Amino acid sequence: MSGPSTAWWVDGRGPLLVFLHGYGAHSGFWDPWLPLLTPHYRCLRIDLPGFGRAPAPPDADYSPRGLAEAVVDTLEHLDEGPATLVGHSLGGGVALLAALTLLDRGEPRRLARLVSVAGAAYPQRDPPFVRFAERPALFRAGFAVAPKRWLVRTAMQAIVADPTSVTEERVERYAAPMREAARRHAFLECARQIVPPDLDRITARIPEIAVPALCLWGDRDPVVPLSVGRRLADDLPGGRLAIVEGCGHQVVEEQPEASSRLLIRFLQESDDASSDGAGGSNPKQRSTGSGG
Repeated sequence: MSGPSTAWWVDGRGPLLVFLHGYGAHSGFWDPWLPLLTPHYRCLRIDLPGFGRAPAPPDADYSPRGLAEAVVDTLEHLDEGPATLVGHSLGGGVALLAALTLLDRGEPRRLARLVSVAGAAYPQRDPPFVRFAERPALFRAGFAVAPKRWLVRTAMQAIVADPTSVTEERVERYAAPMREAARRHAFLECARQIVPPDLDRITARIPEIAVPALCLWGDRDPVVPLSVGRRLADDLPGGRLAIVEGCGHQVVEEQPEASSRLLIRFLQESDDASSDGAGGSNPKQRSTGSGG
């Protein structure tokens, strides 16, 4: 179904979890978690503007702030809440900005918890696609003529701990949107704007997000290093860090059972703390999960 400049799907029933995918991805990224979550949670998966099945108008705002505004507009359109925002990679950065947007709009009660899964947050070394986007003509030409499955397979194998885990079915699901010119334009515009010009001001506001928060990271992440997760868990007042061992950047796809166990533990413990009157903050904790 469609909301304001997004597309979305809902499964399950219970407390609301809102899922935001990363760059070049779509709502299907979260599919490995759904069988484990939908018996207990209402899972709202959003395709961000320009990605998946969401609209991709040429004049849209594909910056992280624009994507965050679209997420908040969708939540207001659906009149859903309180919600746990769950974002992966770029979606993790969008989740942070959406949380701040809710605060700025005077709607903090719409935000129950925050989960950053290998999420963007602080200045770091740019991924290759961002450096590539600094040369728009080359980006457009390369995207237009290069075999899409080859592009996706090469990129995905570079960011997971075990390259043999990248299946052809998964490759095709990521490659299909890249065959549309409108989406290639959205990918370029998003990559060109992916680092907000006011990033320092945004990161300075992270301590304002005073809800239970989980930073869920693979210990072998080559895209958003584990050091980002450690810092984010420290800066969020209710933050804790959970590490999936032997895992790269695609935490949900690489180790769905280990990562979902850590997520569910966090959700249950934050619910217990709330019912005990502990309020919106968690004691600082670190959890580790093994793969397999």
